[in-house]
Amino acid sequence: MRMLASLLKSCVKRGRLRIVDANGKQHEFGSGYDGPEVFIRFHDPKLHWKLVLHPELAAAEAYMDGTLTLEEGTTCLDFIDLFFVNPAPEGLYPLQEQITRVWNKLSRFHEKALVSKTKRHVQHHYDLSTDLYRLFLDEGLNYSCAYYNSPEDTLEEAQAAKLDHLLAKLNIEPDMRILEIGGGWGSLAMHMGRAGADVTSLNVSGEQIAIAEQRVASAGLDRKVRFVKQDYREFTGKFDRIVSVGMMEHVGVGNYDGYFGKVRDCLKPDGYAVIHSIGRMAPPGTTGPFILKYIFPGGYCPALSEVMQSIERLGLWVCDTEILRLHYYYTLKAWRERFEANRDKIAELYDERFCRMWEFYLCACEISFLHGNNMVFQLMLSLERDAVPIVRDFIVDNEKDLREKASKIRKTA
Repeated sequence: MRMLASLLKSCVKRGRLRIVDANGKQHEFGSGYDGPEVFIRFHDPKLHWKLVLHPELAAAEAYMDGTLTLEEGTTCLDFIDLFFVNPAPEGLYPLQEQITRVWNKLSRFHEKALVSKTKRHVQHHYDLSTDLYRLFLDEGLNYSCAYYNSPEDTLEEAQAAKLDHLLAKLNIEPDMRILEIGGGWGSLAMHMGRAGADVTSLNVSGEQIAIAEQRVASAGLDRKVRFVKQDYREFTGKFDRIVSVGMMEHVGVGNYDGYFGKVRDCLKPDGYAVIHSIGRMAPPGTTGPFILKYIFPGGYCPALSEVMQSIERLGLWVCDTEILRLHYYYTLKAWRERFEANRDKIAELYDERFCRMWEFYLCACEISFLHGNNMVFQLMLSLERDAVPIVRDFIVDNEKDLREKASKIRKTA
């Protein structure tokens, strides 16, 4: 515990961390000001060394397995928040820095090597029971960043606004052919179908497609929307619009040319694409070891520099860029609160270890969008410079029209 205590003394300056180690001895770190109060207990002496050598993964696994417990009202969110507001200073511990550098290099190589397994990795996460997702997502099962006009918006309002925002950018006309890369449970495809488009939605998750097809049939949109269980790399066709929401995170390091090449090849000359993805405002990096091992194997949120280099190589026009900074923080906060409210039901579906794993995942992501370098970007890409209206006011005008139509529908309902 001595080496871990030395590290924590140098690191924890804001807030306060109290630890009861595996030998029953209590330690305290931090000023107690400008940060959360956190009290934890270790139940395994080996954890002291594991936290020195690989703190992020070891802490997550210890929480999942119960060898690290939270005491006296400390929440998982408090625990993770403490280390986001107290980033480890440079040169804190040479051995740990060497281990981190080796991990980052291996992780980057590993992420590139996993590109061929993308389909299996997507299924690892999205073929979980839809009953799980119903317990913390909105009614439309939108599992991506919502669009908050105000932090006070409900999750349902913000997800509806996100669909309208995307629809406004797509500027749909009747009978346009639209390709959706990564269709989820079908909410965006249905929204586009109601707007008059003919939608082809690609997905590799059989669980999601089955639910999406049921929803489309119930809405009477089966002539406008079809779902195809196929990897985007294997698909061919020409479309007026392409939209991809929450898919780029699964493309994998080193495969952006293939992804944007497929977008380019599937666009008609006067068409354009709207791409929505989690990214980072920092230079290229790696996926955290916990997320990579347990939540999104092969997943990676790219830096804009990586994305733009690929787009430039492929000769696509970037017609519009929008950065959503806090929208995903509000979204994840809503998901985490609903997850906590339904924890008992989720434990019945899976088990307590699964609940702790997903609790750690949701809390870590929420805090990373509040204090870390994550954000969401939306790009509009085209083959020709004039495929998108030259003034972006059309997006605002389209959103206003959509809100007015929705208001009339509610009044007549």
